[in-house]
Amino acid sequence: MSTYAVIESGGKQYKVEEGSSLLVDRLDAKEGDKVNLRPVLFRGDDVLAGGKDLEKVKVEAKVTEHLRGPKIKVFKYKAKKGYRRRAGHRSELTRLEVTKLKGKG
Repeated sequence: MSTYAVIESGGKQYKVEEGSSLLVDRLDAKEGDKVNLRPVLFRGDDVLAGGKDLEKVKVEAKVTEHLRGPKIKVFKYKAKKGYRRRAGHRSELTRLEVTKLKGKG
């Protein structure tokens, strides 16, 4: 059975394994820094889903890069009124690489 954890970052949940890479909303950390992620669920030999046991679980990740997501175009339009609004948006993202996934023990 593989060991994995479900972590929370930026109000979203991600399933991670050791060595996996993921994109999350921009974190306030420099490239190369290590960050600790908050686990919501852990599965190793047994399942931990909250309480005091989950506090013993450590999920460490390394910030590999900061980047911007794809441009999303927004266009508002009202027929026959001459109302047009155009805007664009790019999300600020951080790529993390999970380096350590340590369960209780």
